[in-house]
Amino acid sequence: VCVCVSIYTYTLHSYDVLEQCLCRRLKGDEIVFEWFAFSSSKDQLPLTLDNLDQFEHEVSTSVQNMITATYCVMCLCSATPSQKYGMRGGRGEVVSSFGAVQGPRWTGKGQSSVRVEMLEGGENSLISSYKYMFQRLRDVRDVLTEKIEELGEELRSRFNIEEFSAVSLPVQDSITVLGQVCCDSNGKLNAQSVLLETGQEQGGRQVPVDLSELKEFSLFPGQVVVMEGMNPSGETFVATKLYEGIPLPFHCPPEPVMVVMACGPYTPSESLTYDPLIDLITIINKDRPDVCILLGPFVDSKHEQIEKNQVTETFETIFKRCVDSIVEGTKGSGCRLVFVPSQRDVHHHYIYPQPPFNLSNLSKDDSARVTLASDPCTLLISNVTFGLTSTDILFHMGAEEISSGTGTERFTRIMKHMLTQRSYYPLYPPAEEVNMDYDKFQQFSQMNLTPDILIVPSELRYFIKVNHSHFQTYKSLMHNCSH
Repeated sequence: VCVCVSIYTYTLHSYDVLEQCLCRRLKGDEIVFEWFAFSSSKDQLPLTLDNLDQFEHEVSTSVQNMITATYCVMCLCSATPSQKYGMRGGRGEVVSSFGAVQGPRWTGKGQSSVRVEMLEGGENSLISSYKYMFQRLRDVRDVLTEKIEELGEELRSRFNIEEFSAVSLPVQDSITVLGQVCCDSNGKLNAQSVLLETGQEQGGRQVPVDLSELKEFSLFPGQVVVMEGMNPSGETFVATKLYEGIPLPFHCPPEPVMVVMACGPYTPSESLTYDPLIDLITIINKDRPDVCILLGPFVDSKHEQIEKNQVTETFETIFKRCVDSIVEGTKGSGCRLVFVPSQRDVHHHYIYPQPPFNLSNLSKDDSARVTLASDPCTLLISNVTFGLTSTDILFHMGAEEISSGTGTERFTRIMKHMLTQRSYYPLYPPAEEVNMDYDKFQQFSQMNLTPDILIVPSELRYFIKVNHSHFQTYKSLMHNCSH
């Protein structure tokens, strides 16, 4: 490649061209032909660094067998690139930052010195196929009861509570009760529709809760809570105190590590061209982070062309080509890759928790730098723990949570609920689009520690926040990735 470049480019900026050859697996004559075609289409652009950058952006592709024309873009189902996406402004602009930023260019350590591990522990049975949609109601009840009892015991120990009382028994004195928040109907939870459902040890009853005596509260369906109050008639529990949940401890002191995170869909809304993915591959090759975490959807079930059945290839074929593009296009960067599926991936299992992708076609070298994770998962990357879920719990809980007098904004409250409920999806019942398997949910959707960084992609606006509890026992960076 070096010889070909030196023969054909004359006064070309050989380093930049060579880098494009290596990253895109092109021969010297192929990239020269592409440049001539690109330059001719732009009224004979002169060869400058700025024009090379534009050339790389518009023409670049990362899979060798996709070079079917001298001037091409990565296009999986459509021959027409997205004009709206291509004409956007602010490409590469930083829209939000946190902490001391040392400039936009990073220096990764290289994949050999960075380890990526799954912290779910043991043999992850989600990797093998399992039957779902066969769960019995009694099994769901047992999982929810165990969740109530486990968190209740933690709260009882933390606040020195002697015992929990039955919430439905008439009593004139103040008592402490344990239960799960639910709604008295199929509608949205509000301050007048709150029920407290107790576990089997406390009678397994549902009792309406009067919140008028509480100075502040933040509640959502499925939340395990401890309340103090009275129930003089046995018909309504009047809450006077709500106990805060307790997060899990951290893993250990983190180490510096350079990580890029992105979430799908990786196509514009108006076409199935993967232009945004090309830009992402370019950034990875330029900045060379230690790890890149990629969350689905990769083949989005909500894309208009997929919903209207306007594709000409199988979904599995589209996905394979997309992944091959990422793996091949980032080989020279030394970056470790982590793939996390989404329930919106039309080719994959429509279940939560969701098994990892199966990429059996990867070579031995590629497999060594690729980690296939489930949704949700907890990763350990050089002593930094990352909690990840591609399911939009922020959006789902935001539509259900009620609050009063908390003095905090909704995003912070929801993320705090996830940490104190120790679950990547604490909402019950789940959103209609979430097909929950409660047997696997208990095994693979609970947090086993408080992650240093919690990643929650959402349709809602991106944000980065630090979460401080008034116990001064934990601090977690909460990072929301915008589509």
